[in-house]
Amino acid sequence: MDLPTFFAQHPRAALAFSGGTDSAYLLRAALSAGAEVRPYFLQTPFQPAFERADARRLCESLGVPLTVVGADPLSCPEIAANPPDRCYHCKRLLFTRLCDAAAGDGFPLMIDGTNASDDAGDRPGMRALQELGVLSPLRLCGITKGEVRRRSREAGLFTADKPSYACLATRIPVGTPLTAAALRLAEAAEERVAALGFIGFRLRLFHGCARLQVTAEQMPLAIAQREALDRALRADFDGVLLDLTPRPGLREEERES
Repeated sequence: MDLPTFFAQHPRAALAFSGGTDSAYLLRAALSAGAEVRPYFLQTPFQPAFERADARRLCESLGVPLTVVGADPLSCPEIAANPPDRCYHCKRLLFTRLCDAAAGDGFPLMIDGTNASDDAGDRPGMRALQELGVLSPLRLCGITKGEVRRRSREAGLFTADKPSYACLATRIPVGTPLTAAALRLAEAAEERVAALGFIGFRLRLFHGCARLQVTAEQMPLAIAQREALDRALRADFDGVLLDLTPRPGLREEERES
């Protein structure tokens, strides 16, 4: 199956829209196929401000209105406790909220941007999507992350080389309760690191310290900027740690795809 065929079979759908590379390309592909697709953005404490800004910018560039749906996953004890299967409970709660909102607007089918490179065994949240009947066209059509990026470049989407981004809850160690304050701390710290020229990194809270993981390409920058990083983060953390295991960069993503 290809995307035009999918949208010929499903010409009307709601899209769980994050403003990231996958959902951005999927929205563009749906519109190109003539489908009626309405993007829905989930506003929660787990999403940083720049994600909503990117989502709005992308929708404006394509001439599509963006529907924002609010939710508070911290109100759910199974999520706030941050257990190993937190992602399952979170996806179940948030996509139920999205599906209800979309159904109320006349869109009973929900789709998302999960692609063929996403490992179902490493993503418990995908089980929740299956239980709720959410379809993943990119995955169904065998389209990998690297292919999404290549097609996005051809389409001129500014999200083509946007680094993959996981929700802020992943910055907190499993088993450590999630709080709004900890999520704000992680977001603010990542904003300060980004201001120093870093992209595609992760900053995790680790026993009172900030543990920074960068791509192999940016490891020399982290060494060169070690004093600036320390100044930027030291006020809020007991120490700043550099993870010597690099994160995959865009080149690695495309080679693996």
